[in-house]
Amino acid sequence: MADKYDYYEILGVNKGASEDEIKSAYRKMAKKYHPDLYSTKPEAERKAAEEQFKKINHAYDVLSDSQKRAAYDQYGDENGPMGGGFGGGATGAQGFGDFDSFFGDFFNAFTGGGRRTTRQNGRIDGDDISATVTIDFMEAVKGVQKDIQISRQETCADCHGTGAKNGSAYKTCGRCGGSGRVTMRQNTIFGQQVVQTVCPDCRGNGRIITDTCKTCGGKGMNKHTRIIHANIPAGIDNGQMLSFANEGNCGRNGGAKGNFILVVNVKPHPLFKRKGYDIFFDVPISYTTATLGGEIEVPTLDGVAKYKISEGTQSGTVCRMSGKGVKRIKSESRGDIYFTVQVQTPTGLSKQQKEILSQFEQTLTPNQSPKQKKFSEYIRK
Repeated sequence: MADKYDYYEILGVNKGASEDEIKSAYRKMAKKYHPDLYSTKPEAERKAAEEQFKKINHAYDVLSDSQKRAAYDQYGDENGPMGGGFGGGATGAQGFGDFDSFFGDFFNAFTGGGRRTTRQNGRIDGDDISATVTIDFMEAVKGVQKDIQISRQETCADCHGTGAKNGSAYKTCGRCGGSGRVTMRQNTIFGQQVVQTVCPDCRGNGRIITDTCKTCGGKGMNKHTRIIHANIPAGIDNGQMLSFANEGNCGRNGGAKGNFILVVNVKPHPLFKRKGYDIFFDVPISYTTATLGGEIEVPTLDGVAKYKISEGTQSGTVCRMSGKGVKRIKSESRGDIYFTVQVQTPTGLSKQQKEILSQFEQTLTPNQSPKQKKFSEYIRK
């Protein structure tokens, strides 16, 4: 690639990271920048995500291959000291062969979609696939099962993924002897270098098909529509993703299946506002209840509950109902409910009601309205 970047930094791991750490980091970053998640975003943001997604796949392709990683750690490039240049030419019996075929295979190894990675002997992991589901607010709170229809690549049942008729119409590759790898020698300014790469004849499969499978056309896979019974856990929030292992596209040549990534969108609630696992909303109460105190009814996620309002409650007072919020994922604990009291000023009063309020107002002392008293003292200064 023309642009150089730190593969470890792209995946967010240290140079000494283990294979498992690299794989875990790759999955996390691939989910974050998967093109399907940006399909409705502005063009600039979508293109930036696509570019980052390619970098992530390239970085993982290098760091998940022990030979490429060793070359990268030593020379700063997985292709050795020449940094991927092919201009040195090949010598001896094992040359480049079909240059276009070789380069195309090399390029596709890191520009393909999804989480595909190419390994020794042509094993290719299947791509992740993704979909989006929209659920109601209460479905997110309580949990729900949704049937999601997906389309994915599955191993051809007739050829068992080989691409050959009946799964047996192939022969061992003569160039690589079935290993899927070839050794090339190239002249560089540092002398002759030996490089091992994917065999250009069999493309790493180690075999050459003699009679193509008619069912899949030699691809070794077919597209099928499936229904995923997705159990969405209680407490999931808007924009969160669920991963279903091995429910993505099939791998090739023994490669692992990809995952199915489900992005959950949650519809807003007409009253409740969620922040983390806590719920917030406003509760209107009468002037009399705010003044004298009393019991009111408050909506919760579990139905209507009683709550005692203290005498002299002011508008804007925030009340808390502990443990009545959203259930935490993989836990039995719950967040809290916070509701803000909104004291309602009566309107459309009759003449008699106005007179009663006026008489009542005349009986009040400044100390019974401390905020009003403080404000009056301020403006008189």
